[in-house]
Amino acid sequence: MADGKDDPAVFTSASLPSDPRLLATVTNAYLGTRVYRDILHVNGVYNGAVGDTHRADIPSPVNVRMTVPGAESLAETFTLNTRTGTFSHVLQSTDYTATHQVYAHHSLVHLMAFSITIQRSAHTTQPITVQLRTPFVPKSRDLDLNQGPDFQGAHYVYGKTLIPEVEGGPRPTVHMLWTPVPQDLTLRGEERERSWEFLTAVAESEEEVKRSYSKGLALIAVGSLHSSHAHAWTMLWRGCCIDLDGPLPLRQALYGCLYYLLSAIPPRGNLGFLFHGISPGGLSNGTQGEDYWGHIFWDQDTWMFPNILLFYPEAARTILEYRIRMLEGALCNAQEQGYKGAKFPWESAATGREVCPEEIYGAQEIHVTGDVLMAFEQYYCTTQDQKLFREDGGWELVGAVAQYWCSRMVWSEEEQCYHIKGVMPPDEYHYRVDNSVYTNAVAQRSLNFAADVARDFLIPVPEEWVDCAKKVKVPFDAEKKYHPEYDGYSPGEPVKQADVVLLGFPLMHPMSSEVRRNDLEMYEPVTEMDGPAMTWSMFAVGWLELKEVQRAQSQLNKCFSNITEPFKIWVENSDGSGAVNFLTGMGGFLQAVLFGYTGFRITKTSLRFNPAFPDDINKLKVTGVSYFGNKLKFTITKEEIRIKVTESPRDPPASPLEAVLEESGQQFPLCEG
Repeated sequence: MADGKDDPAVFTSASLPSDPRLLATVTNAYLGTRVYRDILHVNGVYNGAVGDTHRADIPSPVNVRMTVPGAESLAETFTLNTRTGTFSHVLQSTDYTATHQVYAHHSLVHLMAFSITIQRSAHTTQPITVQLRTPFVPKSRDLDLNQGPDFQGAHYVYGKTLIPEVEGGPRPTVHMLWTPVPQDLTLRGEERERSWEFLTAVAESEEEVKRSYSKGLALIAVGSLHSSHAHAWTMLWRGCCIDLDGPLPLRQALYGCLYYLLSAIPPRGNLGFLFHGISPGGLSNGTQGEDYWGHIFWDQDTWMFPNILLFYPEAARTILEYRIRMLEGALCNAQEQGYKGAKFPWESAATGREVCPEEIYGAQEIHVTGDVLMAFEQYYCTTQDQKLFREDGGWELVGAVAQYWCSRMVWSEEEQCYHIKGVMPPDEYHYRVDNSVYTNAVAQRSLNFAADVARDFLIPVPEEWVDCAKKVKVPFDAEKKYHPEYDGYSPGEPVKQADVVLLGFPLMHPMSSEVRRNDLEMYEPVTEMDGPAMTWSMFAVGWLELKEVQRAQSQLNKCFSNITEPFKIWVENSDGSGAVNFLTGMGGFLQAVLFGYTGFRITKTSLRFNPAFPDDINKLKVTGVSYFGNKLKFTITKEEIRIKVTESPRDPPASPLEAVLEESGQQFPLCEG
């Protein structure tokens, strides 16, 4: 498997895609770039006011292309190895092999690095020279960059962003050190092999950037810079993996999705920086006019978060901490629109204020506030981490969201229930509608969760929360037995993306299988075929719930038109338009397997599972599922389910884990090992 031909986690090609947007990305939780791109981005560093705020472009010293001028019959390969989080370019002749590797260090998040290795394969003594093409210029349109003194052989620039998001808001300073890159490197006649390593360190203080660069140099000195990065990836994969005995394209898609999503999450342990969430296109994208400017949407909380939570609750917590830090901005958003409590922005950046360039979305697409709270609820049910809520600001956020929903509802005398008026549902073809079924259901869920947490903490539950939750209208057509998308929706009207189908999952809104089926059948044919990539995953989950495996598979297969070759980069729309490296679509696809094939459901009292998968999959292994501090491994075949507890918490909970067969009530205690 060394050449990667049969390894579903290694993507190799003899050429690069013609569209540079589809090049592989190398990112960690703090730094990110696309290979061969002249800029990189730093998590949370934005420039520009409100609707113009975007990820600040930082010139990239790792944008280097290796060539051997005048050489004939060179074999060339480009490889993304998702197991080690490394991109490599190899030039091979009969006499030598030249390898260029580039990566964003997973555990030392302030470092990016590349290396060039020349290895002689024949008994020649000719010097071998490779040229390094780098267009690097230490200038930025978003930062006021100044040159500082060299440090340990590295060049140094630093500078503040030019324009804050809001008046008086933060203008972070970026500090960068990098190893100067020569025009060429030569393996001398008497040498068999030699490697050269080049470091880039980026941080928001001079002290941190120098500490990180020195640490990188120390690892280079003992030959373990890349191996320490690869080891961090090995540990990451050991803690979470989805593999199946099934078609190679499906296995490759799963490894690709997991790689790009895992690249974006913070490493375990003390971060040393504030994590600013995950945008639809990740850190490699988000410059002005691209990939939604690097803003944070519901994409993070609804589409990416559940996958991260199931494997890495510590990383999931950092996403929630970002939302808690943005609470002040959310309170201002609600106040500006004349409501109480906290309204999370449709697009969020550094302050939590609304930064969407078009007013309509910020004003009307309010379901995002409920989506944020649903992530908090899933986290609470999976971890029972009360500290986040009691001490770290979670309860204030929960209460503020409940307050917002109550203030957003109006009582209808005629229907004797609460209405939420003038909204845009997830289906953005429609706007200024009343009682979007998804928006109202997610508001109801927010209020129920807020009341549950209050009861757990012995805090009096405001009557208004209970009343609004009980009496909010959730549109339902009793005659046709389906959920209209909003008041006045006519069956057959085109829909942009997954909307009503989200009631069944992830909302788990109570309904019979007949209604669930009717919703799927009503909306599947009228949903935009070339719409956003995450849509079909949710139809697949719905059909899997109903054990309609072939129908589910036909939906999931539609996602493959959004996956590009050779590096499995997703595009938002199948015609290639929209965001690239579309983590939202990847998150939906992973959920189709992780919550669809396995049937996992996170509830208040349990982690339920009810598998269903297609005929061409014989076995599904999910390693590293986290639940109440335990790590579980599920091995599912057509005949049996095996559950193994691979880790238990140091302080075991009062009631030990057990598997329960729902039909018979039979119980199986689960112990480590």
